[in-house]
Amino acid sequence: MSDKRHIAILGSTGSIGRQALDVIRANTDRFEVEVLTANGNADLLIEQAIEFKPNAVVIADETKFKLVSDALLAHDIKVYAGTDSIADIVQMETIDMVLTALVGYAGLKPTLNAIKYGKTIALANKETLVVAGDLVTALAKEKMVNILPVDSEHAAIFQCLAGEWNNKIEKIYLTASGGPFLNKTVEDLKHITREQALNHPNWTMGNKITIDSATLMNKGLEIIEAKWLFNLKPEQIDVIVHPQSIIHSIVQFIDGSMKAQMGLPDMKLPIQYALGYPDRLPSTFPRFNFLDYPQLTFQQADMKTFRNLALAIEALKKAGNSPCVLNAANEIAVEAFLEDKISFLKMPDIIENCLQKISFIEKPCLEDYENTDRETRIMAKEMIQSIPTLTI
Repeated sequence: MSDKRHIAILGSTGSIGRQALDVIRANTDRFEVEVLTANGNADLLIEQAIEFKPNAVVIADETKFKLVSDALLAHDIKVYAGTDSIADIVQMETIDMVLTALVGYAGLKPTLNAIKYGKTIALANKETLVVAGDLVTALAKEKMVNILPVDSEHAAIFQCLAGEWNNKIEKIYLTASGGPFLNKTVEDLKHITREQALNHPNWTMGNKITIDSATLMNKGLEIIEAKWLFNLKPEQIDVIVHPQSIIHSIVQFIDGSMKAQMGLPDMKLPIQYALGYPDRLPSTFPRFNFLDYPQLTFQQADMKTFRNLALAIEALKKAGNSPCVLNAANEIAVEAFLEDKISFLKMPDIIENCLQKISFIEKPCLEDYENTDRETRIMAKEMIQSIPTLTI
């Protein structure tokens, strides 16, 4: 058996997946690509498979199975299709670690299955813990599986806690860039376009997470994720806006001491840390220079203007299936905004309505989460369809 760590990348054609392959490309002595999966980007999946020669690939869009299969026939790479195959492929005995880089609710089942089969998880899919954090963490504990965070903020907290596992956390601060609309008023946001919302000042990310960053929903989802990753109470988690995105998050301990993790905003850093954990691997990433940033500034998050953050905190405190409702409604709202069907400010209205109208379940099981997700998506779509015309 090779000393290399064999990696399955779920969502290899997305932003995180592509950057993970950059990390692997630079560390071929440490990592081997075992599985690649994609939703519908067959051309890029084929290109990645030919370069990295995984054992198997999965294309979720079953209509593209023949295209991928024919292209990889001569390369001795197994090809599967369908979303169920993504959840099944993680069972392979040759996989050491599963990087879950799928977008949204789609990451839940494959992650649960990977944990069930004892695979170390590198988690870039925050929605998995938002939707069913209780089930995921309980199963991970039962199977003694490590969940290594890939989100820059949670990776920062994780690094600050190294060597501090027995010391109590008083509070954590998740930093937020503020997105492209920092210091904007509600009036300013009335006529925001898709292109403006996708123009993030610091980070290069996929469309969905970029819109979440613009609405501050991303930070709300991260608060819920942090609760489960680090076993915290809602009141132990705070958000601070830090426009430079140099301090990625902070831990405050019970003696009042604080530790922060710093670096240039580059997702390859937390990806490499998770893939190589517990080792820190050398890199050629650009280095931070204090003189380039003579001022690091901080301010309070504006939850009145960016209501999604307040809605996420409310869902976390209510618990039960509320975060699942929040996530499903947000996914539909973001999709509609990206398709120019609703305005920027309509997104929190849809999410709030769903949180009020979907039946609350205090202690949901997996089937409850699945039903909640489905019902919320139907309700959110009906709300969007009832909006007469979008005026931008």
